[in-house]
Amino acid sequence: MNIIFVGPPGAGKGTQAQIVSKTFKIPHISTGDMLRAEMDSGSKLGNQVKDIVTSGKLVDDNLMNQIVKERLSKSDAVSGFILDGFPRTLNQAKSLDEILKSMGKQIDRVIYVDVPEKVIVERLSARRMCPKCGRNYNMITDPPKEDEMCDDCHVHLITRDDDKPETVKKRYEVYLELTSPVIAYYRQKNVLFTIDGTMKMKDIEKHLIEMIKGRK
Repeated sequence: MNIIFVGPPGAGKGTQAQIVSKTFKIPHISTGDMLRAEMDSGSKLGNQVKDIVTSGKLVDDNLMNQIVKERLSKSDAVSGFILDGFPRTLNQAKSLDEILKSMGKQIDRVIYVDVPEKVIVERLSARRMCPKCGRNYNMITDPPKEDEMCDDCHVHLITRDDDKPETVKKRYEVYLELTSPVIAYYRQKNVLFTIDGTMKMKDIEKHLIEMIKGRK
């Protein structure tokens, strides 16, 4: 089963993708995590990616295609995979089709997690990260025991540059402009399934499993 999760930043794609990954025993491939790892490495490429991400823009299609193709070629993705955060543009979607075609594969389900802008800004602006261990918190839904302090490291939590309100709004605008055609593209292919990302976690999980198993 080859699955794609699409939706605005902060829609909860990563959380839901992890649930599906454990349920169906296929790897959850987050391009966001891969890009952050590159940024943290301090390499020339990582610094270039950091400049792009913190400005609220999207990484170049050619770069993303290269990263994803290499990842899908690994042995753990032979029996299926979940792509989280890719493709984000129509060109990326078409390139992914070519990449998969060369591997004798195709996309089976595209899960669109739909969440309005107001909710997205509230969610992402509340996110915090420990600069020492990397643990993530949400000051609304998953706050630390002590205000703004990591439970494990006891150091002050930080807000990532791409989670600041002004950057979140910019990211949402870019998402609408570039990703809407992707949603339309997969809808035409009859593989798009929409889910309300504002529902309770257990309800979302139930609907997701039914969608992927073909019951809805």
